[in-house]
Amino acid sequence: MTDTSKPLLSVVTSCYNEEENVRGLYEAVRDVMAAHPRYRYEHIFIDNASRDGTRRILREICASDKRVKAIFNARNFGAVRSGIHVILQPRGVAVLALACDFQDPPELLHEFIARWEQGAKIVLGVKTSSDERSFFYAIRGWYYRLLGRIADAPPVVQSTGFGMYDQAVIEALRRIRDPYPFFRGLLSEIGFEPTLVPYHQPARKRGITSQNFYSLYDQAFLGITSHSKVPLRAATMLGFAMAVLSVIVGAGYLVAKLLFWDQFSLGVAPVLVGFFFLTSIQLFFIGILGEYVGVIWTHVRDVPHVFELERINFE
Repeated sequence: MTDTSKPLLSVVTSCYNEEENVRGLYEAVRDVMAAHPRYRYEHIFIDNASRDGTRRILREICASDKRVKAIFNARNFGAVRSGIHVILQPRGVAVLALACDFQDPPELLHEFIARWEQGAKIVLGVKTSSDERSFFYAIRGWYYRLLGRIADAPPVVQSTGFGMYDQAVIEALRRIRDPYPFFRGLLSEIGFEPTLVPYHQPARKRGITSQNFYSLYDQAFLGITSHSKVPLRAATMLGFAMAVLSVIVGAGYLVAKLLFWDQFSLGVAPVLVGFFFLTSIQLFFIGILGEYVGVIWTHVRDVPHVFELERINFE
């Protein structure tokens, strides 16, 4: 019989094609929470329309342990929308979020709970090193440093969202009606000072990641367009600077031609180079503008984060 007088902690995990990891993660979290008997806990998995045996295994786990709950999405809504949806579902006093591939070490939940008990509203795991390729690790670091310089509220560098969030933080997130949010940016927007827990990120335990170049590009630009106006301002300032430069260069060519009419030949090359350079600049910033228009379009549609096909073990 469950002691309902104990505070409830909620663990949430997103998964897609994780049949090789999902049972192991459930067991690892179960063992961690067994060391904290003063709390009840629930473990909510959200499956993003997996094509392997992930849903079958989740059904088996839910049947054997009622503390485990599952949400099955009607289709694959992407990691961003599925991830924010599941983190808004629990009603526990705090929410612990971790990935299904064991790159977020479950044993770190002990430290998260301890920091939360000391009064932290947000506890974030921060990668200090990683088993991923050094090139990608460096690119991520460069991106977060760039975002930190241009964002209105800079996110924590090398934080993936792996952490613990007080219910006060979850309630604040619920009030932000963002259909396609950059989660780490939202945490900075809310303003609670995070407590950081450094860790080494191990390699994926089993299986193949579903992340690809497009999904990483999408999330990177989402962070920029959702939390900074700097690219738009840069387009305006660069356009003005290029206009001034063009006037100066044009005046210089005119003076040179007037002074050296017979000797000075303009030629076609400078015109072509200038044309292609300015066209490239224009196309680049039209693309930037398109990204912002896309964000506006997403907000105007105001669709739910996901549409659910089924829930298991929810009262």
